[in-house]
Amino acid sequence: MAYYNYIKALHLIFIVTWFAGLFYIPRLFVYQIEAFYKASPEKEILGEQLKLMAKRLWYIITWPSAVLATLFAVWLLILRPDLLQQPWMHVKLAFVLLLFIYHYQTHVYFNQLQKDVVKKTSSFMRLWNEGATFILFAVIFLALLKNAINWIFGVIGLVVLALLIMLGFKVYKSIRAKNPKA
Repeated sequence: MAYYNYIKALHLIFIVTWFAGLFYIPRLFVYQIEAFYKASPEKEILGEQLKLMAKRLWYIITWPSAVLATLFAVWLLILRPDLLQQPWMHVKLAFVLLLFIYHYQTHVYFNQLQKDVVKKTSSFMRLWNEGATFILFAVIFLALLKNAINWIFGVIGLVVLALLIMLGFKVYKSIRAKNPKA
């Protein structure tokens, strides 16, 4: 099993690139939604460019990274099935399931915006952008602490993080209301 750490390194690399895509795509959604309400020709020019950027990010980086991260994770679990007996891993896999749900819903938003169907506000997408952050925090703490009890403290930390992000969002929104260029 000398190659276990190589598989783990590849898994982590693709986790990083997967999250990079999940962090950036909602920002592109924000810009797409805001461009949708601009006047012509700015609306069309920005809209097409942002759709192209989103399409490349989603299909060239995010989806392949998700698939490869998952394949390497399964390979790691095949090599170390004892990990599936540990309670922290059950909690971690629950967060991974949540990540897949988040990814799928992001794909739904991606498809809508590629068809110029705007069902969400840019403010909603700014909040949606934080979803991957919460999942990342939870998974990293679980993977490093390897303790299902300590994850309770992690959840408390996530709640505090969520409150701080919501506070930051409200402050940013009030600043934008006063100065639309911010």
